[in-house]
Amino acid sequence: MFTQNLLDAARSHSDWIIDIRRQLHRHPELMYEEVRTSQLVCDTLTELGISFERGIAETGVVATLGTGVSPCVALRADMDALPIQEQTDVPFRSEVDGRMHACGHDCHTAMLLGAAKLLSERQSESRGTVKLLFQPAEEGGAGGKRMREAGVLDAPRVERIFGLHVWPQLPTGTIGSRPGTFLAAAGEIDIAIRGKGGHAAMPHLCIDPVVTSAKVITELQSIISRELDPLDSGVISITTIHGGEAYNVIPPEVKMRGTIRALTMDRFRWLQERAKAVITHIAAANNCEADVSFPGNDYPPTVNDASVWDSVQNFAAEMLGREAIQEIPAVMGGEDFAFYTEEVPGCFVALGIRNEDLGCTFGVHHPCFKADEAALPIGVALHTAFALQSLGQ
Repeated sequence: MFTQNLLDAARSHSDWIIDIRRQLHRHPELMYEEVRTSQLVCDTLTELGISFERGIAETGVVATLGTGVSPCVALRADMDALPIQEQTDVPFRSEVDGRMHACGHDCHTAMLLGAAKLLSERQSESRGTVKLLFQPAEEGGAGGKRMREAGVLDAPRVERIFGLHVWPQLPTGTIGSRPGTFLAAAGEIDIAIRGKGGHAAMPHLCIDPVVTSAKVITELQSIISRELDPLDSGVISITTIHGGEAYNVIPPEVKMRGTIRALTMDRFRWLQERAKAVITHIAAANNCEADVSFPGNDYPPTVNDASVWDSVQNFAAEMLGREAIQEIPAVMGGEDFAFYTEEVPGCFVALGIRNEDLGCTFGVHHPCFKADEAALPIGVALHTAFALQSLGQ
């Protein structure tokens, strides 16, 4: 079978793919700082004889294979790491203090380079163009938006796009996704509650922003529980709180941060508006002032094109077996792959990496996160199959 041959070919390069992944894992870099990572990508593409353009969205790389004309498909991988101290026991653990590939982007980059290798071996058969998008700053920096604005979907115009994300909830050898909305719209919220500080023994002479902040945190949840349709989905989570330094001093200000998420942009904007109104009115009712802002980048929901997901299921079933494909519920996590699928039909797929025997059970963004590297050739083969199938090969 065509796809089984691709999987066999990918597995024949397993050591090469895993070595790249481990090099990346040892040297994680945060968003827009992926200089060493980008250089490794460029060096590998050069060794493979693949043309590329670098410095896109600061550290991004776009490689091109095939005829250079339509039809054109794109494959995407993100490259940035997270500000997390690694606590795994792997021999190739992070060598950078406070930095870790805790979301598997090292796996994503290695898999796309593996696909580059397989595709380069088949260039003579090409009936169109494949673009490989090595993207910076997925973790909050909206690197996908900047890549899109830099024109990576044009010249020639990308007609379909595919992406993978390692998924600790699914066992190795399986994949999952769904038609329509797969991942949520997501953004940040910053809150400052200002009162009047003073001695904690004399609260009547103060205006306490701590008590007001507690009310704000509680009442924000009533938006979700009492204003949102129970059949709809939304999240407002306050995740950091800072106010005061002493046990006997009421501080003049409390600052909080958090995230807002929803499955549509309309619902996301509504949650932002309601959160700001609730915070402002609670602060006023307690004689405090409130500043509310939504910094950073608002990520749109990741929406899979149903027909593209159907085609992925068809070749994945041939490769892995129909039982290895799962339709999974929408997830409230955000992904800037969404910036591509806003303009181009595409599909984002969860790649199973769970292996209890190897301790690969922790979720992404956890300091003990580990990936079963046996899944990497599967991702390489899926990338390659998507490109070739989309170009009618």
